[in-house]
Amino acid sequence: MPSARRRHNFRSSKFRLSAMSRRGDPTCSSTSKKVLRINGTILSPKSDLSNPKAALRTPSHPPVVTADAFRVTLPVPPSINHQYATVNGRRLLSSAGRAYKVFVGRQVWLALAQSPARFSLRDQLQSGPLALTIRFFFASALRRDLDGGLKIAQDAVCEGLGLNDNRIIETHLYKQVDKADPRIEVSLSFLQPPHHSA
Repeated sequence: MPSARRRHNFRSSKFRLSAMSRRGDPTCSSTSKKVLRINGTILSPKSDLSNPKAALRTPSHPPVVTADAFRVTLPVPPSINHQYATVNGRRLLSSAGRAYKVFVGRQVWLALAQSPARFSLRDQLQSGPLALTIRFFFASALRRDLDGGLKIAQDAVCEGLGLNDNRIIETHLYKQVDKADPRIEVSLSFLQPPHHSA
């Protein structure tokens, strides 16, 4: 008798993801943009996730996908204090951290799905070393550290692209202030291997 294998049903998992239209928002029609709802939290654009209850919104800057580079604008990640929770003595990714990674994964997937260069990009990114550049635009220069958002943003983007982040051998971080539009601008590009002359 064949053994019963339990199949994972995403809908039945406690981490639920669904799409819904923004109703009652005078700035958009009922057929325009969609936002995510994760565990009952609506993810809507341009929020600084320093506050774990803050909502994520779809970035206003369109992604750029070429044959050798990927650029995307994302919300500012949760602060390091809100990225992790301690459960039974173990340090685990918090609900805010998980929500952020799901949202970023969706943005990466949508950017790839809409680009004719997606296949050549993935082939290129999987064929050699990579360089990562992140420009952080914070609402305030003094409240956040640069490196606090590096790991979660790097992990989320690489997971969305189906890449192992150990392929990244060069990292560039920049910190700027934009009170009106806090965000991060992430660029992942293929590094040409150095040519050694004989």
